[in-house]
Amino acid sequence: MHPSPMLLLDLTLPTAAENVALDEALLDAAEAGEIDDEILRLWEAPAPLVVVGRSSRVTAEVNLDACRVAHVPVLRRSSGGAAIVAGPGCLMYAVVLRYAGREHLRLLDEAHRHVLSALAAALSTLVANVQPLGTSDLALGWRKFSGNSVRCKRDHLLYHGTLLYDFDLTVVERLLLMPPREPEYRRGRQHGEFLTNLGIPAQVLRSVLARGFAAHKPLVDWPRERTAGLVRERYACDAWNLER
Repeated sequence: MHPSPMLLLDLTLPTAAENVALDEALLDAAEAGEIDDEILRLWEAPAPLVVVGRSSRVTAEVNLDACRVAHVPVLRRSSGGAAIVAGPGCLMYAVVLRYAGREHLRLLDEAHRHVLSALAAALSTLVANVQPLGTSDLALGWRKFSGNSVRCKRDHLLYHGTLLYDFDLTVVERLLLMPPREPEYRRGRQHGEFLTNLGIPAQVLRSVLARGFAAHKPLVDWPRERTAGLVRERYACDAWNLER
């Protein structure tokens, strides 16, 4: 499914800011030559959080009053796309890929196709009717269980997203507004009618992703200082998270 073995980092950090920062830190570390191999990271937030896209207008996508009442943090990631809700029952994944030998991945459509095809092939060993839809979604039939986004740098890309497997979909209804943009296949459906869960146990899902991406060797020396720096500079700051 993937041409070469990848490093595996199954790591959930204590805070929402650290978890969002770590994805970007892995990309930066790969760009700096500090990590030679490609990476698959898996994590799962212990409590709900909202993550908006780099260009998202928070007030257009997020019910900020509901987030404040429920003490749900709102963070802004470095990649594009619309707002998502994560938390227990939503496995988060990220892959850091190099362009060398696969220059076609510099085209966004090809990057989406490459990663979503690998994910769909891995998941199809467990569930039927998995299909890529829209720009960067995975769906069971016509109901979305995975939203994804990409951040590109000179020599590497970060591709990351959500995998709903046993998530309380009413949380999404409470915390997110209807998106300002939607794929054609959504057809105006509310979150609860549009989203679905895979119904696969978390550990089984982790294992099938690791196999699908040939990620078996643990990444032990993950970029701690880079992560802490990004938290200080961005992800712990309202000036970054709520800037627009």
